[in-house]
Amino acid sequence: MEVSYKSEVASLLNGEGEVMDGENVMAVVKGLLQSGVSYVGGYQGAPVSHILDVLADAKEGVLDPLGVYFESSASEAAAAAMLSASVSYPMRGAVAWKSVVGTNVAADPLSAISSVGVEGGALIILGEDYGQGTSIIQERSHAFALKCSMPLLDPRPEQQNVVDMVEKGFQLSEASNMPVMLMLRIRAAHLNGSFVARDNVEPKMSRKHPFDEPAPFTPSRINYGPALFENEQEKVEKRLPAARRFIVDNAINEIFCDDPAGEIGIILQGGLYNTLIAALNQLGLADAFGESRIPLLVLNATYPLVPGQITKFCATKRSVLIVEEGTPEYIEQEVNVFLRRADVQTRIHGKDLLKQAGEYTPELVRAGLRRYVEASRPPGVDTGDVAARDDVLVARISEVANRPEPLDGGAPTSGSNLPKPLPPRAPSFCTGCPERPFFTGLKIVQRELGPTHVSGDIGCHTFAANAPFNLTNSTTGYGMGLSSAAAVEPASSRRTITVIGDGGMWHSGLTAGVAGAVYNKQDTVLAVINNGFTSATGQQRIPSSGINHRGEAVNMDLARALKGVGVDWLKTIDSYELSKTVKTLREALTTDVKGVKTIIVKGECQLNRQRRLRPENEARKMAGKRVVRPRFGVDEDVCTGDRSCIRLSGCPSLTVKTSPDPLRDDPVAHVDNSCVGCGHCGEVAHVAVLCPSFYRADIIENASILEWALEGWRRFVIGLLRRRPTSLSAAA
Repeated sequence: MEVSYKSEVASLLNGEGEVMDGENVMAVVKGLLQSGVSYVGGYQGAPVSHILDVLADAKEGVLDPLGVYFESSASEAAAAAMLSASVSYPMRGAVAWKSVVGTNVAADPLSAISSVGVEGGALIILGEDYGQGTSIIQERSHAFALKCSMPLLDPRPEQQNVVDMVEKGFQLSEASNMPVMLMLRIRAAHLNGSFVARDNVEPKMSRKHPFDEPAPFTPSRINYGPALFENEQEKVEKRLPAARRFIVDNAINEIFCDDPAGEIGIILQGGLYNTLIAALNQLGLADAFGESRIPLLVLNATYPLVPGQITKFCATKRSVLIVEEGTPEYIEQEVNVFLRRADVQTRIHGKDLLKQAGEYTPELVRAGLRRYVEASRPPGVDTGDVAARDDVLVARISEVANRPEPLDGGAPTSGSNLPKPLPPRAPSFCTGCPERPFFTGLKIVQRELGPTHVSGDIGCHTFAANAPFNLTNSTTGYGMGLSSAAAVEPASSRRTITVIGDGGMWHSGLTAGVAGAVYNKQDTVLAVINNGFTSATGQQRIPSSGINHRGEAVNMDLARALKGVGVDWLKTIDSYELSKTVKTLREALTTDVKGVKTIIVKGECQLNRQRRLRPENEARKMAGKRVVRPRFGVDEDVCTGDRSCIRLSGCPSLTVKTSPDPLRDDPVAHVDNSCVGCGHCGEVAHVAVLCPSFYRADIIENASILEWALEGWRRFVIGLLRRRPTSLSAAA
């Protein structure tokens, strides 16, 4: 995996009163253990992937002694279905995945479980990947809370509060008989901090304490017939009122600066608390310790809202600002409904002063706060001072953006440190990525046979949609690539190509894509990029890895699985063998054989390979053993400067430099020090018949005596050749 927590998981055993330090993902896991969780499952995806990594590393020393079962689920839907254990038994369970896309996948079992209700506490930990750095569709998990009538916790991102909300989440679930969602924003998941730990609680029903008799048959726990309507009535009449009582009785939502005389106030999602406080501080409306001068109602529970709590906070104020990230403005709408029904005439501001959609960065929130203060002009607040502070910050940010500070700490220089703005750089494959050669091969084949529709999927291969490849026409969902090409294939004069990763194939591609394509006799091409991991989320293991998260060997093979669902035309290639890739793609696109022609493209994730090789090579070097590291370069005298190698490869280590030849204006290609020696650049030059300018050099450490002698002989001969006069100079 990308990050190992083996050195940190011992702190999960900290007991009552001990201080625990670490990331928020560690705090969440500690909260689960302190709550007496019986089972945990989930599917990897930022920002909750590391929660699963922590659990995998904690299995032997922490989970097993407590009897806690952990499973790396096959999909988000499979993880959600695990919560059925809490429907029938008094077992506390938790699952985790990336949202909103993972919640979309889990929607079917989530709806079923929220309908029948739970007996044991059920907690769903959502990694809310919303904002500027996201890789997914920009939608809100709040919509699922509304749709399914499930409480949604959005904890203020302070570690003690996060741990408390995990424990309160289980209690809220049991008090309301509803599963509870707990949302962690991506910026909050990896915050570091400390909190006071409590003792872990051994679950009463678990692997260590199995039950003897199954749960009695209860019709209302089964999703069919009259019970469906009864369950819906119970949600409204019993569960939601119980949830609201728990939220009030346990002070889940927090009020800061509770000034009865305050004429303005702010209601905000708990996860935005740090951002808001920073903005208030910059405007002089909060001190350095976070003490706000404006009353704040912090919603650690954003659903269900409590009407009485909202109206009480707003009743004495002329206006209130709702700081709610994302669209639609669910909270703002509901607050307005509560106030109108209670005949409270407080004016509500929100999306009229703040951005309608997108991440609420400190700059955006600060600008909205300034507009709110200027519009409401509360007594005791100098609006001119607020505006002046904001103007200074805006000017300073603009100045720094146009005149960067020197990295060495020297005096600032006038003007920009750059001659002109840098061009935008699209996300791309890592250096040496085994997926790059396949798309280079596809580009070469399309140059020969003509363009064809390329259906993408979710994963690293999505980067092929960017330059220099621009080879993706559609991306619909995880494992849905082949299905999304189903209607395109019969309308296309050329065969369509679907590219999917092995993670997407095991997730849903086999059933949602391949089975349907084979059943419907589609004549198409499927390329499965098999690198052995879910690389984009941090190298978590999947069935292709050969071992599971517990380190146990698993005998699951993609080729056998594909054959099992009826794929007959199947070939496996090494991703770095570009000539074979081109030949196989050409055959798949032109063969008379009908059906799903599948190519398994094998190549270990380069990040994982480097993490594996570096310690191995270091150990060999320290032991005095021979270590060879291949590097590639460009002969500047041979390079023609047309840069086709870059356009067909796009490797980050391939760049350009000024030609040493004074008679040539065009820069030449250059391989920088980030090269990992995969050799793809040289393969491109050979297969695409480019200039033969690439060379390979082996860096040898702890070389043998013979190798040293050979190196000395080479240097001697090269020296002689350099000193040899040319025929022209000799004649002179």
